[in-house]
Formats: sequence, structure tokens, C-alpha cells
Amino acid sequence: MRKLLSLLLALMFVAPTIVTTVRADEGMWTFNNVPRAEIKRRYNFDVTDEWLRKVQMSSVRFNSGGSGSFVSADGLVLTNHHVAADTLQKLSTPQKNYLKEGFLARARTEELKAPDLELNVLMSIEDVTARVNAAVKPDTPASEANTARRAAIAGIEKDSTEQTKLRSDVVTLYQGGQYNLYRYKKYTDVRLVFAPEFDIAFFGGDPDNFTYPRYCLDMTLLRIYENDKPVRVENYLKWSAAGSKDGELVFVSGHPASTERLNTVAHLEYLRDTGLPLTLKYLERNQTFLSEYMKGGEEQARRAQDEFFGIENSLKAYRGRIGGLRDQALMRKKGEAEQALRRQIAADARKQKEYGDAFDQIARARKSLPSYERERRFTESAWGLNSSLFSIARTLVRLADESAKPNAERLPEYADARRASLELSLFSTAPIYEEYEQAKLINSLRFMAEELGASNPLVVKILNGKTPEARAAELVGGTKLKDVEVRRRLAQGGRDAIQKSDDPMIVLARSIDPESRVVRKRYEDEVTGVERAAYAKIARALFETQGTSLYPDATFTLRLSYGAVKGYAENGKQIQPFTTIGGAFEHAAAHNSKTPYQLPASWTKNKSQLNLNTPLNFVSTNDIIGGNSGSPVFNSRAELVGLIFDGNIQSLVGNFIYDESVNRSVSVDSRGMLETLRKIYNANELVAELTR
Repeated sequence: MRKLLSLLLALMFVAPTIVTTVRADEGMWTFNNVPRAEIKRRYNFDVTDEWLRKVQMSSVRFNSGGSGSFVSADGLVLTNHHVAADTLQKLSTPQKNYLKEGFLARARTEELKAPDLELNVLMSIEDVTARVNAAVKPDTPASEANTARRAAIAGIEKDSTEQTKLRSDVVTLYQGGQYNLYRYKKYTDVRLVFAPEFDIAFFGGDPDNFTYPRYCLDMTLLRIYENDKPVRVENYLKWSAAGSKDGELVFVSGHPASTERLNTVAHLEYLRDTGLPLTLKYLERNQTFLSEYMKGGEEQARRAQDEFFGIENSLKAYRGRIGGLRDQALMRKKGEAEQALRRQIAADARKQKEYGDAFDQIARARKSLPSYERERRFTESAWGLNSSLFSIARTLVRLADESAKPNAERLPEYADARRASLELSLFSTAPIYEEYEQAKLINSLRFMAEELGASNPLVVKILNGKTPEARAAELVGGTKLKDVEVRRRLAQGGRDAIQKSDDPMIVLARSIDPESRVVRKRYEDEVTGVERAAYAKIARALFETQGTSLYPDATFTLRLSYGAVKGYAENGKQIQPFTTIGGAFEHAAAHNSKTPYQLPASWTKNKSQLNLNTPLNFVSTNDIIGGNSGSPVFNSRAELVGLIFDGNIQSLVGNFIYDESVNRSVSVDSRGMLETLRKIYNANELVAELTR
């Protein structure tokens, strides 16, 4: 989780008129706007269409969040252990904890099918900006304009899906400046092949998270199947046994989730003063709860481990972001750059007429949000109803209501083009643990009552005269939604089945949906709709001076980053780019091999077999952010040399700014992965496939 910037982005440190001359190794570039001339100038490498197509077709998106890449012709996909952790958790049982103990399939018949994992491969990109904008008539109010855009997008996605049979997503770029249609080949038969133990995948735990040097084997291998056979792929990244070297040009192709480099000062002030503090409070509450819950026993620890890891990771990332926004120097530079742009706009009568009101519109939208943001988070974001069973119930209730509407009028997640992906999750066979669900629900109900007040009408309706403990027991104990067939019957029965259902979770979801929809619509009308139009104006103003030299904020779509393997200085000390396997043993010894610095038994047992000088992790200047986890790192020959898994502590402010001098991405080295697969896990068949 880490980096950023876009253009108000580079505006932080230079005047907008000269942004294009200051590039550095920054940028999460869309594949239809790669800065080929800049890469040639900086690194003397020609990015060809053939090379770019190979990289694009080798890159994989995990629809659950994260990235990966094809690394063999037989559909083998490499990603992080922490990206695959949700699948490892769902495949585990009280008798077999794959998340903790690891897994290796010695034969393809032993590979384990994930219950609800969808992987996407980008096939094409089409600019549909004109089609989306044509749906909005001049001077249309923001709320109506947003509805019109959404209808146009739903139509484009549906038509594309029907015509191509590919997953089709219209993506908003530059926060409304452009709209691109991304078409993906979708895979849903994904099987687990290899995962190391948790102790080495997350060696150093939370204390070492977002730091460097690191010593982690944060990797997992899965395989994609079609028609019950491994998929054959023409494009994949050949594994480099030689790895990379200091100063070498390397690329990252992955799916960064989101950045906020285009945000105005007013938008950033809202995040600093309201949005991020509220999110931190929610995360801290859940961290405390999960920490206590995991003390209940080995099974409780197993059930909550993945979620607890995610909370801790998010906390560190968000604290880094809010720390950046509280840096007066950073915010002052941001303000100065924004004022410079506003002066440029004001100096031109046409620009002032077209773009001049954009900044104030965003400020007004963000100023009104705190008055209802808590209610929105606790209802629409379900902070007060933290249970997968409630999530299933809400999905069923809304699926019935939305399916009865014309496709263009539905909530986006229920549009025809997204139905298959929704059903994959809704009908997942992943285990649901009643005791864990009840504990989570009690905690979230208490939190909601504390934050909104016990007399709040919504709280009163949800608790229904009971304590959080009694209400959670009633809801979790009474629902039948743990049964996938019950879910299917309710979905097939439509509105009639939902209205007649007396399942307590369905009844609850049905009863509070009106309030939840009201606050969602208010947010979409007063914030999303306004900001789509306002940021589009800012983007057009910047396009006029900078052309296509700008890259958009991250949108969980495929991006290319370029950079170099390179160390950095920290507190007067030079940090070398590579760590070694031997360094992992030294790091463990320095902490007396106490958790989280305890190497797995497989490592200590096979230490004598290892070449301890083999590189294990390395850093590079590639510009990445959360969602890039699992992204391949490859050289100019499209050979895999590493696997992104983290950023250093200096990268946490990367959501708003990129500093090439200290901002680093952290990767597992291809050589370290091969060495451990051979000599620790005896995965000789896998090694043969990877190096064939």
C-alpha cells in the first residue's frame, strides 16, 4: 500500500505550466497512454506494441482485490500470500489451516479449487467518453446528470457484454475527465497450488510492515482451469533465474486500487479532518475486538487471522496517509499549486467561464458531508452490521428490487453486466462460522449504538428493543442464509419470495433498506454527482496545458509503472536494495526468534541446504499503491524478476505525493523464490514448470 500522484499531483512541487518537464519514475500509466518517449529518454528502452501486448495479456486481476501474473503456459498464476489469504482461509478447516501451515500440491489432482475467486485478464480498452458525456444535456442539475451518466454506462456495459461475452466495465478516469471501457476475459475455476507458511510470508509481522530491509516469502501460486483442464496461455512472463541488479530498469504491471492525487485542497481537508479519522476509529475498534477474540483459542485465532492482518495493515496505511495530510508544508505546497492553477484559469475568460467554479463546487459538496457521513457509514457501508450473513441478506433484498427495474435504472452493482460476478460471491460455498459471525455482529452493534446514540431511530429499529448480544444471537441463530440452496431459492423467487420471507436477517435488511438508500442517494447526488462534473472541468483545464502527459488516479485497472532497482538514504544511513536469505536467519536471531520473528521449522531444518547469499527481497522506484500487491516485477525482456508485496514507510504518504528519493516498492526476488521452492519445499515439479 503506498504511492501516488496525478497532476495536481506534480502540481504539489512545480507550477502547472512546467509539470510535464518533471517526471521522475512516477506514474501509474494506463496501457493506452504509456509514456514511451520518457522511458526511452530515461532508460534508453523502446516500448513496442508487441512488448506491451505481451505484458498486458500476462497480467491478472484478482477481483477480490490484488494483482498477479501468468508464469507458465499451463495457466500458473503468481501472486502474494496475503492476496490469496482469503482463499487460503476459506479452504482451511479446523483440522487443516492452510493459511498458517502452507500448502503444496504434488500433482495437479491435488490442487484445491477456490470457492468464489474470480480472476480477470484485460483484453481491450475503448474510450467511451463521448458516449457517456452525450447522455448529459447542458445545464443539467448534478443529481440528474449523475443518473444520466449511470444509465449510459449501464447500457454500454450491457451491450459490450452481450456482443463480446467478456466482462465489460466502464471506468471513470481523472475523476470524470474520461471514461474508458475495459473488457476482461473472466476465469472462475481457480485452484491453489502452493503457499508457504504464514510465518515466512509475513515474517516480521506488523512491526516490520511498511519497512525495509524486509525478509518475506510473500508468494502463492494458483492455476486457472477451463473445462476442468489447465488453461493454455500464449502470453506469460518467463521466470528469470538471474534476477535483477542494482540500477536495472524494471517494470510493474498491476491493478492499483485508488489514489487521491487529483484531489483539491478542500477534498483533502475533508479527508484529514473527517473522513480518515472516522475510518481510523472504525479500524481501531475492530482491531481491539479481533485481538481479544483471537485469544479465545486456536480455532478463534484461525477464523480471524486473515481479517486481523487486513485491519492491522490498513491501520498502518491510513495512519501514514493522515500523517501526510497533517504535514503543513505538504498542504501549503498543495494550496499554492492549486492557487496557481486557479490563476491560470481566471486569466482566460473562456477557461474561467468553463472551469472557474469547479473548486468551489467540490468545497461545498465536502462541507455538507460530515452532517450525514456517520449514518452513511453505519448503514450503507454496514459498519453497524458487520456480518457476512447480513451482507448476503442485503444483496438478496436489493437483487430482488433492482432486477425488477430496467437495467439502466439499477444500482450499478446489480446491472446485467455484473450479475455473474455478483452471483459468484452470493452463492459461494465458503464456510460461515456462526459463533464468529455473532461476535462480530455484537461488536458492530455496540459501536453503532455508541456512535449514533442509543435513541437514534435507526439504532432503535435495528436493535428492536434488545441488547446487542441478544439481537445478534437472534439474527445469527435464526437465519438460514448459511445454506447456499436457501440463498438460491430466495434469489430465484424474486420480490415475492423476499417479501414473504420471515428469515430474521432478510427481515432486518428489508426494514432498513429505505433509510440506507436515502443516505446513499444523498451522497451520490450531493457529492459523487457534483464531483464528477467538477473534477472533469479541472481535468480538461489541465489537459489543455499538459495534453496526454498526465496519468489518472488509480482505479483498480491495469497500469504500468517503470523504475529502477535502487536503494535509498534513511536517517543518514544508506539502505542497500537487496536482502538475502541469510539475512532472514540473522533477523530472526536478532529478535531471539520470538513471534513475529520466528522462522518456520521447514526453514530452520533446511538451512544447511540453502545458499544464504541468495537475494530474498529488493526495493525499486516503481510507483505503486494498494491493489498492486501481487504485481509482477519484470525487466525489459519481459522476464519476471520479482513480486511486489509492500512499500517502505516513506511510501505511506504516496496516496497524495510521490518522492523518488525515498519512496520505494518492496518485492520478493525471483531468485529467492526459486531457491526456497527447491531446497525448503522440495517443489521440484513446480520449479521445472517455472523454468521450463
